[in-house]
Amino acid sequence: MHAEADDALQLYFCYLVSEKRVADHTSTNYQRDLKRFQSFCNVQELRLWQQVQDRDVRNYIAGRHKNGIGSKTIQRELAALRSFYRFLLKTKQVAHNPAQHVQAPKVSKRLPHVLDVDQMMGMLNATPDSVLEIRDLAMFELFYSSGLRLSELVMLDLLDIDFSEGFLRVRFGKGGKQRQLPIGKKALDALKVWLANRPGSGQAVFVSLQGRRLSQRSVQLRLDRWGKKNGIAEHLHPHMLRHSFASHLLEASKDIRAVQELLGHSNISTTQIYTHLDFQHLAAVYDQAHPRSRKA
Repeated sequence: MHAEADDALQLYFCYLVSEKRVADHTSTNYQRDLKRFQSFCNVQELRLWQQVQDRDVRNYIAGRHKNGIGSKTIQRELAALRSFYRFLLKTKQVAHNPAQHVQAPKVSKRLPHVLDVDQMMGMLNATPDSVLEIRDLAMFELFYSSGLRLSELVMLDLLDIDFSEGFLRVRFGKGGKQRQLPIGKKALDALKVWLANRPGSGQAVFVSLQGRRLSQRSVQLRLDRWGKKNGIAEHLHPHMLRHSFASHLLEASKDIRAVQELLGHSNISTTQIYTHLDFQHLAAVYDQAHPRSRKA
C-alpha cells in the first residue's frame, strides 16, 4: 500500500493507546490483525484505505474462514477493521466503513465443562498439609461458593468480605460492574483458617508467602496442582469451578434469573447455556432409567 496508508495505520495505533487507552493485548491483537489485512490489500493492489470496498472485506473474511481460522478470531479481526475505519471516518480520511455490515461466521456454542457434585466434594474435602494449601483451599471454596471470576478473586481485599453477614463485595467485575454475593459456610470457615495463617499486612485477601497479591497465573497453576494431587484426571482451570457453581445451582433451584445475577451476566442469554447443561443431565438420567429409551 501507499506510504499514506502506512501513516494512517500508525496514527490509529497511537490513538488506540493514547486516547482509547485499550489494554496492551487488545492493541497488540489489533495491530497484528490490521497488518494482516494490509498484506491482503497489497496482493489485491489496493493502495489506499478509501479504495477498500465491502466486497474486499467479505473476500478477506471468506479466505480466513476457508483457511480454518476460528469464528472468534474472525470476529475480533472484523472488530479491529470496524474500529480502524471509524477512526478514518472521524479523521475524514474515508467516506464509508466497508467492514460495518460484514458478518463473521457464527460461533458454534461449546458447552462449558463442569465437574459433577461428587468430584467437587472430593476435591474440596481434601485436607491441606501446608500454609499454601490452606490458602489454596480457601480460594477454591470461594470460587465454588460464590461463582467468582478469576480476576474478581485475585482483586478481593479484606474490606470486601463481611464475615458477620456472610457476604462479599465484587468491586472489579466485568465491565466495571459491582455486585454483592453470599459466601457459603464451608468457604467462610476456609477463609477464616487462611486469614489466621496469612502472611503480611496488606489488604489483598490472597497473597504469596512474601505477602504479595497473587497473580491470576499463580492461581491457575495452584488449582491444576491441587486437582492432580486429589485425583482429578483432567486439567482444572478456575472458570471450571465457576461453571460448576452455576450448573449445580441452576440444577437445584431452576432459577435462571438468580443465577444470572450471581454470575454478573449482563444478558440472560449468556446464562442460558447452563440450561443446556441441565437438560443434558436430565437426558442422561432418562436414557439410563426409562425402559423405552434404550436402543435395541
